[in-house]
Amino acid sequence: MFAVLKTGGKQYCVKPGDVFKVEKLDFEPNNKISLSDVLLTSSDKGEVTVGAPTIEGASVNVEILKHIRNKKVIVFKKIRRHNHRRKNGHRQWMTVLKVLDISLVGSKIKGE
Repeated sequence: MFAVLKTGGKQYCVKPGDVFKVEKLDFEPNNKISLSDVLLTSSDKGEVTVGAPTIEGASVNVEILKHIRNKKVIVFKKIRRHNHRRKNGHRQWMTVLKVLDISLVGSKIKGE
């Protein structure tokens, strides 16, 4: 069983029990929230449900574990033949989530 959900402008394929990072969400750690932008679900039997664009009533229940900083990205700008160089770094804030269960319209799939 897995689901494809959308948050922060990106799509993530998750299963119950997975731990993954998304762009920072404005919730405190140890909170449980529900992400309702589910684009696709698949059951263990191979049945696939595709939304148009999302599946009505489906949600992924997650627990917020912590907020962290991602790896540093180096931003380097150069104008050739003018001795002009600028070097900056950027570290994006991320939220670490753990998938508790995937909720379809009538059923709920529990994680570990």
